[in-house]
Amino acid sequence: MAELKGIPVVTADAGRPKSGEKYLTPQGFTAIRDGVKARSAGTPEPALRKPPWLKARAPSGGGFQGVKAVVREHRLATVCEEAKCPNIGECWNAGTATLMLMGAVCTRACRFCSVDTGNPHGWLDPEEPENAARTVELMKLSYVVLTSVDRDDLADGGAAHYAACVRAIRRRNPGTAVEALTPDFQGVLADVATVVDSGIAVFAQNIETVRRLTHPVRDPRAGYEQTLAVLAHAKRHRPDVLTKSSLMLGLGETDEEIATTLSDLRAAQVDIVTLGQYLRPTMHHLPVERFVTPAEFDRYRELALGLGFLECVSGPLVRSSYRAEQALNRNNAGLDNRSLAP
Repeated sequence: MAELKGIPVVTADAGRPKSGEKYLTPQGFTAIRDGVKARSAGTPEPALRKPPWLKARAPSGGGFQGVKAVVREHRLATVCEEAKCPNIGECWNAGTATLMLMGAVCTRACRFCSVDTGNPHGWLDPEEPENAARTVELMKLSYVVLTSVDRDDLADGGAAHYAACVRAIRRRNPGTAVEALTPDFQGVLADVATVVDSGIAVFAQNIETVRRLTHPVRDPRAGYEQTLAVLAHAKRHRPDVLTKSSLMLGLGETDEEIATTLSDLRAAQVDIVTLGQYLRPTMHHLPVERFVTPAEFDRYRELALGLGFLECVSGPLVRSSYRAEQALNRNNAGLDNRSLAP
C-alpha cells in the first residue's frame, strides 16, 4: 500500500478495496470506498434486525444480466449499483435503470450514502452524453432517470455536462421522457436553470431528511434550505416541468418533523414526493433508528396527498427513482403496503 497524507491508499494490484479504504481510481485520483472512512465512524453500532417486509429478491434473471451488460459496455455508472438499491433486481429485469452521470466518485460524504467519495479534479468523460443516449436507445426506454454524484470540483457543478447528456438522449430518443435527479449545484440557481432548460420532464432534488437531522445525515455543503430554494427556482423557471423530492425515514425523525418537511416541500411548489425506509449501507454509516411499518407509510402518504402533492409514492423499499414512470398514476406506483404487513 502507498501512503498519501498519512492515509493508506490501496493500489490497483492490491485488488478491490474494502469498505472505508482509500484507493486509486483508474483516472488517477484517490477515493474512499463506500464514502465513509472506517476509522472516522468510531465503533460500529450493532444493526437492527430487518423486519420481514424489507426482504427483496436477490438480483438475477436474463433481464438483469442484459441491462448489466449494456451498462458495462458503455462505461456507465448506475445509482442502482453504487447506492446498493434493494430494488435492482426488479428494475433491471424490467429493462429499466437509473443512470448515474459524471462518474461514480462524489465530492461529498453524506453519512447515509455508500457512493465512493473523493476529488475527481475536474475529470469528465467526454463520450458520456453519446454513451448515455445509445444506452437508452438499446434499452428501448420510454422513461429514464438520470442522476449524478455531486461535483463540487467543477465550476458549474457539472450542470453543462448534465444538460449535454439530456440533450443527447432526447436527440437520439425523441420519445423518451427524462427525469433529472440532480445535485444542488451549491445553490447556484443559474446552474439549476441550465439543467431545467435541457429538455427534461421532471426535475428532482432530494431533501433526504428533516431539518434537525440534515447535518448529522448530509454533507455540510448540503442544506435543507438550499434544497428547498433549488426546487422552488426550478418550478418558477419552468412551471411546465414537474418537481420532485424524496425523504428517508427511520433516522430518528418525529411525525411532527415529517409533517413540517412535507409542508415545506409543498410551499416550494414540489409536485411529487417519495418516502422510503433508510437502510444502512455499511456498518460505518449511520445506524437505523427505527423500521417504519407499512401502515405508517400509508398514513404518511395520505398526509402528503392532503397537503396537495400530485402524488406521494410511499413504502418501505421505495427509493426516489423507483417506478418513477408510474408516479402520476395516482395509485402509489402500484404498491400495496397492506400486502407487506406481517
